[in-house]
Amino acid sequence: MLQQGGPAPTSLQYGHLAATTGAARAATDRRSDTGRVSVGIRVVAVLVVLAVVVVALAWAVQRRLIYLPYGAPVVAPAAVFDGGSAVALHTDDGLQLTAWHAPATGPVRGVTVLVLPGNAGSRADRVPLAHALGAAGFDVLLLDYRGYGGNPGSPTEEGLAADARAAHRHLVDERGVPPARLLLFGESLGAAVATRLARERAVGGMVLRSPFTALADVGAVHYPFLPVRLLLMDRFAVAEQVAGTTVPVVVVLGTADEVVPPDQSRAVAAAAGAPCVEVAGARHNDPELGYGPAVVAAVVKVSG
Repeated sequence: MLQQGGPAPTSLQYGHLAATTGAARAATDRRSDTGRVSVGIRVVAVLVVLAVVVVALAWAVQRRLIYLPYGAPVVAPAAVFDGGSAVALHTDDGLQLTAWHAPATGPVRGVTVLVLPGNAGSRADRVPLAHALGAAGFDVLLLDYRGYGGNPGSPTEEGLAADARAAHRHLVDERGVPPARLLLFGESLGAAVATRLARERAVGGMVLRSPFTALADVGAVHYPFLPVRLLLMDRFAVAEQVAGTTVPVVVVLGTADEVVPPDQSRAVAAAAGAPCVEVAGARHNDPELGYGPAVVAAVVKVSG
């Protein structure tokens, strides 16, 4: 007959079975832990690679994010200004730039305003400002930097400084404007160009509209996820530059400026020891901040 079942396991066999099961579980747990660590390392590696790619792209295209030029205006200066004309500016590095000169239409003050624009647009966008200043008795030169308004070249901090010097040279050497009767109007990024020019060349005064303290400072506001201070090739240190100027300065800001924080403009005014005119409720590109009565009054104040 077949025997039913077999001999009952001994306690030694039970112990061996338990030890084997425990070892198997431990091995499984180790494999699970190893797998989790491996997945974690892969996730971190992917994130690091993505961060490096983002930073590298930001470094490579930063000037495309900073400088936003428009093409050549479709109108001639004589069509938008009484007696307006196009002038050629020659830079130290061999470029020929086109700018627009607009004579005063109001009671003549014998003062010329060199408009150093912000980072976007072209001279055509500053026509309303030139009209407002002209009506107040100022001659105006609307500069377009290299790469802007159909001009050759690519914009950089050093390039914009060279362009401003070319405009200054044209006004002083070719038009005979006395440096003391030459005012700078620096708009946003143009405020950085103006403060540098005032340290390099003689001028009569400056109006800085919506200036930032430094490009890195305003960049950090708009790109808080990037190491802006490490990436920037162009610095535009306005507060540092303006602290060394001795000419009259007036700062104009909009209290609702969404591009340049008003506190940065106030800090520039403090660094210059200059009065600060605040246009209540004005945003960065609002007309009242671009060419309104407060802006014109600031230029009149600086002109003495």
